Amino acid sequence: MEPQLSPSSPHRPYEDAMALLLGTLFVALGVAFYTQATLLTGSTAGMAFLLQYATGWSFGVWFFLINLPFYWLAIKRMGWSFTLRTFAAIGLVSLFSELTGRWISIDSLAPFYGALMGGCLIGIGMLILFRHRASLGGVNILVLYLQDRYGLRAGYVQLAIDGVIMLVGLALLPADRVGLSVLGAVALNLIIALNHKPGRYMGVS
Repeated sequence: MEPQLSPSSPHRPYEDAMALLLGTLFVALGVAFYTQATLLTGSTAGMAFLLQYATGWSFGVWFFLINLPFYWLAIKRMGWSFTLRTFAAIGLVSLFSELTGRWISIDSLAPFYGALMGGCLIGIGMLILFRHRASLGGVNILVLYLQDRYGLRAGYVQLAIDGVIMLVGLALLPADRVGLSVLGAVALNLIIALNHKPGRYMGVS
């Protein structure tokens, strides 16, 4: 289902454009924190982090490429409007993830703070995107499609995929960094759970 806005809270085109910019900038800054601290997150972004650490290619490149196969599902399940907004959001996160490293320099970052603050930044960015009928695509769309098509519970499938990402992470990262990544994922999801309220905004998380 495409995220719905309550009738009393319409967004104008310039508001949506501003939200896309702000939301993706928040996410890209969170990605910079995670990259500096060598951390992971779940979903498609987690896959992009794994491939970045394994190959040396940047997060932005992998994040954009991984999401390409999911656009067909997005069109089929969410419609063109949501898909175009999501494509724009993914493109901007990929771009800003590349540029943030040139705009700021982080000489020292405590991994605990990086996990907690990075997770919060990504969560806030995703919340902004959800409220303007966009997402970061990928696995979120896939699990909803599998639920519709085959009756698989979206939450359980998402949890299983994220669990696999963390397990694979143990082969590439120290165990303490994977543990801190779980902490960051908790912070991210708490931001969304506490602020993305049914009845006002409904979207894909």
